[in-house]
Amino acid sequence: MQFEESSVSNALVIRVLDSRIVADVAPQFKEALIDYIKSGQKNIVLDLSDVTFIDSSGLGALIGSLKAMGKDGELILCGVRDSVVSMLKLTRMDKIFQIFGTLEEAIAALR
Repeated sequence: MQFEESSVSNALVIRVLDSRIVADVAPQFKEALIDYIKSGQKNIVLDLSDVTFIDSSGLGALIGSLKAMGKDGELILCGVRDSVVSMLKLTRMDKIFQIFGTLEEAIAALR
């Protein structure tokens, strides 16, 4: 699983460079996100603009990361493609995660 990270305002932006978050990479995806959280990151914007597919294991990794964040911070999604949005809506995860069309919108929501 490959990431590109940058800091924008008061957030860590993590861009997922893989096109699929599925069973074979979900554990390392979750572990990497939890490592960011454990290192003290309180506001994380997860840029999923390169992700074209996510399965139940990938969704589980997202939920596990959100739980690890707790009430102390925020994990926000942005750049989510229609195919991934469909999966999030189907599983009602769109009610749990804040989802924004662009990185700029996500950063503005954290302010």
